Amino acid sequence: MDLKHIVEALIFAAPEPISAAEIAKAIRRGAEDTGPVLDSEPYTSATEDSISRVIDELGEEFAQQNRPTMLQKSSHGWRIVTRPELAEWIRALLPEMRPEKLSPPALETLALIAYRQPITKADIEAVRGVNCDGMVHKLMERNLIESGGRADLPGRPMLYKTTSLFLEHFGVTDIDALPNATELRNVNLPTAEPEEPEAEEEESEEDTPPELTEIQLAEAALEEEEKAAAATAEEE
Repeated sequence: MDLKHIVEALIFAAPEPISAAEIAKAIRRGAEDTGPVLDSEPYTSATEDSISRVIDELGEEFAQQNRPTMLQKSSHGWRIVTRPELAEWIRALLPEMRPEKLSPPALETLALIAYRQPITKADIEAVRGVNCDGMVHKLMERNLIESGGRADLPGRPMLYKTTSLFLEHFGVTDIDALPNATELRNVNLPTAEPEEPEAEEEESEEDTPPELTEIQLAEAALEEEEKAAAATAEEE
């Protein structure tokens, strides 16, 4: 049995992205369970490195053969997805799976957290100029951000950071893979004044954020990443 076929089948069948190490472990376990059929190299000695090489070969085959599917790497491993150019046909078949787009205020808040994490809500509000309770709550409900502990500041305010789902949603493997990550992380932005109480005004979708070129760039970068990721539908 061809090892490459086994690896492809495991990636296809896995309900979540699967890593090379997990694939290697499954192959070794399968070789033990099936006995003489697979009791030989390279099955019994499959390693993360050897499986990674097989995955690289598979990716090249997918591209060369111009298949409608491709291998995609996420923060948790590999999965097989349909090509972005076929997204409209997938949406025509499964209209209920069309992803909900983030509103401009939510996207701007998410951009601040993504590029400046971990960050307190007060620092987000210092940049945006409005209360962000609603936006933070909405992003946490969608599992795009989570608690990152507490800041070593008076009152021990909560810190926020992005989740692994955020990486999958935007199609990147880690935070450093975000557009212009290094540049946007080093831009000087307003921070919260410890003496000042948090604003009580409620934010609405119509609130207009301050004109900060750097944050607009971050927001635009995330929006482009979201559009690209939304165009890739997972192969069932």
